[in-house]
Amino acid sequence: MITIIAAASENNALGKNNDLLWHLPDDFKRFKILTTGHHIIMGRKTFESFPKPLPNRTHVIITRNSNYQPEGCIVVNSLEAALAFCSKEEETYIIGGGEIYQQAMAVADKIELTRVYGNFEADTFFPEINNTDWELCFEENHPKDEKHQYAFSFQTFIKK
Repeated sequence: MITIIAAASENNALGKNNDLLWHLPDDFKRFKILTTGHHIIMGRKTFESFPKPLPNRTHVIITRNSNYQPEGCIVVNSLEAALAFCSKEEETYIIGGGEIYQQAMAVADKIELTRVYGNFEADTFFPEINNTDWELCFEENHPKDEKHQYAFSFQTFIKK
């Protein structure tokens, strides 16, 4: 199973200047629960946005830079190579960024999306989810509260 996992606003904004646009503790918890123990595929910029590698996950980084080799990570030069490396895994997560998400839409089986309610200025965007190809099969709404500046929903889409 190839799963895309992301948090995107109503206008599909993901981030700006290689940083997130919001801080949603419950989204971080969900991301950790879903991805722990799995391989996570990401672009170099996404990896570099972390203060350190995420614990208990195998990091597979896609980059064109053949000299790039962060300690403890697998480095490949394409999404196809990343998926080939992860082919024996029961579930692999694609965690960004925008260009990697765009490429992954054709091969993913599932999307775990946190939809953040609001429109944001961004330089990185999530691809449009086409209702012809994807079916929303789960949605859980979370209101804005003292820990969450924006209302959001956890949504699960399955490829038709």
